Amino acid sequence: MARLNVKIKDLSLKNPVMTASGTFGYGLEFQDLMPLDGIGGIIVKGTTLRPREGNDYPRMAETASGMLNCVGLQNKGVDYFCEHIYPQIKDIDTNMIVNVSGSSPEDYAECAARIDALDKIPAIELNISCPNVKDGGMAFGVTCAGASSVVRAVRERYHKTLIVKLSPNVTDITEIARAVEAEGADSVSLINTLMGMAIDIERRRPLLSIKTGGLSGPAVKPVALRMVWQVARAVKIPVVGLGGICSAEDAIEFLMAGATAIEIGTANFLDPTVSIKVRDGISEWLDRHGCQSVEEIIGVID
Repeated sequence: MARLNVKIKDLSLKNPVMTASGTFGYGLEFQDLMPLDGIGGIIVKGTTLRPREGNDYPRMAETASGMLNCVGLQNKGVDYFCEHIYPQIKDIDTNMIVNVSGSSPEDYAECAARIDALDKIPAIELNISCPNVKDGGMAFGVTCAGASSVVRAVRERYHKTLIVKLSPNVTDITEIARAVEAEGADSVSLINTLMGMAIDIERRRPLLSIKTGGLSGPAVKPVALRMVWQVARAVKIPVVGLGGICSAEDAIEFLMAGATAIEIGTANFLDPTVSIKVRDGISEWLDRHGCQSVEEIIGVID
């Protein structure tokens, strides 16, 4: 069998398949459905310094080949995570990675510092790009100055592997990628959701409570793939690809475009075991094509 292990800075993954934040809870919700230790990592739901109630309902809507959401990072805050969630997930035999968000560089840094103290959380994914909150993420993720300010503040207080999640809602995503690389990001993940909207024409009102939300699912895959390919050619740090991945074939496209690892998001809602199937599918493809390691196909597209 081909070797599936990859590395993101000091983070060793047994295979390149991870689950995307906000689509897999804390992993615990899926433990009766699939072996959690069978994938390279689990990126748990967004965590902020203080508790967040999230946006009003309705905050999800199905669209053609995807879904819109404006959940708004609902969570009980980092202290609750450290005291109640961490003890339940710390011994899961895979990389448990925390997605961190905030409304100021100081909030991000303080949240990251508290997670830094947790021995068995080897990395964080810094969400500077989330488009479904009213403040914070959107403003930081769309400018080089904003993105740099958050990464700089976090890097001063966080000492493990730092993955920065990028927004696609920009003119040139490579500029943002290079900016966060310059401030000490160990990796970038992309893409977060695209801004979208849906309208109920009978009620003459938007389907989502705050009118707009983040579009995810197969509909965004071609855009995500293009951006991963661009960013992988623009930076020297590893790239994590996500956006509409539903199958091993999708994942292999991202790897060939330059991603070292991938994340599966919306597809988890359709099939809770999809990440295991994607892992196995990658392995089978590599064996069928005579590859000794998954690294042989990473970035083969010029």
